[in-house]
Amino acid sequence: MSAEAWKGRATDAEVIVCPRSRLAEAFRRAPDARLLTLTSDPSEPAPEGLIEADRLLLAFNDIAAPRSGFVAPDGSHVAAALAFAARDPRPLIVQCYAGVSRSPAMAYAIACARRPDMDEAAIAGELRRLSPSATPNPRIVALADALLGRDGRMSAAIAALGRGAEAYEGELFALALSRLPAPGARS
Repeated sequence: MSAEAWKGRATDAEVIVCPRSRLAEAFRRAPDARLLTLTSDPSEPAPEGLIEADRLLLAFNDIAAPRSGFVAPDGSHVAAALAFAARDPRPLIVQCYAGVSRSPAMAYAIACARRPDMDEAAIAGELRRLSPSATPNPRIVALADALLGRDGRMSAAIAALGRGAEAYEGELFALALSRLPAPGARS
């Protein structure tokens, strides 16, 4: 999203997604935001000045299936993220290392939780429109799908998107739920 497109949008940006390298920029645009950090490093420091209650760090690897020597995302990670997102109406920054897989997947899960009236494919389409490189982690999406009782529709919508454009890191973007298309029939 261009800098021009961001002007005046921080309060409408309910879920902001970014790679670690653009975290300071995300906070400049939404200074009152809370932070959800998705990382493989459980000791990743919080940004200076952010109070502890405004940050949740979840440590797991960006993998789609369990692998020896790695921590796979599990239901407790997704449940904790959804609970953290639901606690406060302020903008929420969801950040991972590259901003391509874990953070778009968790932002999608949060959007689906916050908008149970919305078609999963519409939310997924908006995610891809905002970030052509987004390739949401399918394990996170499947876990959220089960937790939210979406009966496989979240996973199907993300699978239908396919892999995003090749990128070293993802876009900094705001998934503003108030601007999603009006609810329609379920796919």
